[in-house]
Amino acid sequence: MDQNQFANEFISSYYLQQWRHNSKTLTLTPFNESDSGRPDTEDEDDREECPTELDTVNSSGWFSVVGPDKLSVLYPNANLHDHDVGVVHANRTAPSKRLLYYFEMYVKNAGAKGQNSIGFVTSDFKVRRHPGWEPNSYGYRGDDGLLYHGPGKGESFGPTNTTGDTKYSTGDTVGGGINYAAQEFFFTKNGVLVGSVYKDVKGPVFPTVALHSQGEEVTVNFGKDPFVFDIKAYEAEQRAKQQYEIDSISLTLSASHGLVRSYLQHYGYEGTLELFDMASKSTASPISSLPENGFNEEDMYAMNQRRTLRQLISRGEIDETFAKLGEWYPQIVQDDKSSICFLLHSQKFIELLRVGKLEEAVRYARTEFGKFKRSSEFGDLVKDCSSLLAYEEPDKSTVGYLLRESQRELVADAVNAMILATNPNVKDAKCCLQSRLERLLRQLTACFLERRSMNGGGEAFDLRRILNSGKKG
Repeated sequence: MDQNQFANEFISSYYLQQWRHNSKTLTLTPFNESDSGRPDTEDEDDREECPTELDTVNSSGWFSVVGPDKLSVLYPNANLHDHDVGVVHANRTAPSKRLLYYFEMYVKNAGAKGQNSIGFVTSDFKVRRHPGWEPNSYGYRGDDGLLYHGPGKGESFGPTNTTGDTKYSTGDTVGGGINYAAQEFFFTKNGVLVGSVYKDVKGPVFPTVALHSQGEEVTVNFGKDPFVFDIKAYEAEQRAKQQYEIDSISLTLSASHGLVRSYLQHYGYEGTLELFDMASKSTASPISSLPENGFNEEDMYAMNQRRTLRQLISRGEIDETFAKLGEWYPQIVQDDKSSICFLLHSQKFIELLRVGKLEEAVRYARTEFGKFKRSSEFGDLVKDCSSLLAYEEPDKSTVGYLLRESQRELVADAVNAMILATNPNVKDAKCCLQSRLERLLRQLTACFLERRSMNGGGEAFDLRRILNSGKKG
C-alpha cells in the first residue's frame, strides 16, 4: 500500500468511526432539517447522583440518633471523652463534575456545650471524631467558630480574623461547600460567607455533621428546601470571576482571526471566507504577516473544488459528486470498493429514500451494497441504511440519524479531507481531519479533563457554556 492509499484508508476509516459514533448518540431523536446534528443532552451536572439524606448505617449511631426523616440528628447522652462524637455522613459523596457543591445544617438545639460541627471527610475517616480532627477532613465547629483540617487544632478564619463572629449556636444555620474551580472548601453562617480554605483532599468526600454534647439537635438540608445562603448568586459571582480571568487573557485579533480563517479554509467555505476577510480588514493585521503563529495557506488548496463538492453533497446531489470527483480526483474513487465510495453510495441511497423513491433505492442498494455487505468493515452500517426501509416514518426511528443534515456533513467532511490529502505539501494525513481551531479545542478539552482528574473534581470543558457566558453586543 503506497502513501496515498494509506492516507485515503486512514481518513475514510476515521469517518466510518464517526458514523458509528453518531449511530449511538443521535438515535431516537425527532428529525429536524435545521438541526445541527448535535443531540440535546442532559447537563453532566444533572446526571450525577447527589446526597439526599443521612446515612444511618455507616455512621457512629451509638452516640447519635438519626430521626425517621433521615435529615435530623440528636445527641441524647453525655459525652465522656473526645472519641464519643456522633458523626453522620450523607448517603452519597458530594458530586464533583460541577463548579460548586453546597449543603446546610440548622442548629435546632446547641445542647450542653454546643460542640457540633459541619464539614467534609473521605471514606477512610474514623466516625468517632469531629470532621477536621483526622487527616483528609475539614470541619467548621460551633462552640469556638474555628476551622479544623487534620491535626485537631483549630484555626481562626474569615474576614475578621477573630472567632467571635464565626461561632454558631441554637437557631443558627451554617453551610459547607466545595468550589472546584478555586479548589477550596467554604463555609457560611446565616446566609453569609464566613471563609474558605484550600482543598488539598483528593478523591470523593462525604458531606458530614457531628454532635458532641447532650441535647444537641440539628437538621440537614441537601437542597430539598431553599438554602439560607444564596448559592445561585455565589455561583454567578464565581462564574463572573472566571469570565473576567478569561477576558483578561491577551490574544491578538490577528491570532484569533487566523484561527477562524483556518477553519473556513479547511472546510472549503470560500464565500464565507471572502466575507470574513472583508470584515476583518479594519480590525486585524493580514494573516500572512504572522507566520510565527503557524497560519499558512495550505488549507487554501483546491478551495474552489472543495466548495463545489460540499455544496453538491449538502444538496443531496451524489451522482454529480461522483462525476466531479472522477474528473478532478479520479484516484479517490477509482477503487469502487473503498471506504469513501461506500460513504458516497450510502448517501445516494439515503437521498433516494429522502425524496420517496423507494423502488429506485432498493434497486440501487442491490447493485451497490452488494459490493460491501460481505465486508465486516461495513456490515453494521449497511444494516443501518437498509433498516430505513422498514419504517413508515424512518426519521423517527432508531436509524433516523441518517436523515439528519449531520450525515450529509459527515460525508462532505470525508470528501474534503480526502482532497486535502492529495496536496503534495501535506506530510501527515491526520492534519487533514480537523482544522487548527478544532485541534486547539480538542487540546483544551484534554487539558480541562486532566486538571479535573488531578484536582479530584470540577467542570468539564463546555464550549457552549463559555460562549454563552461571554459578553454580548
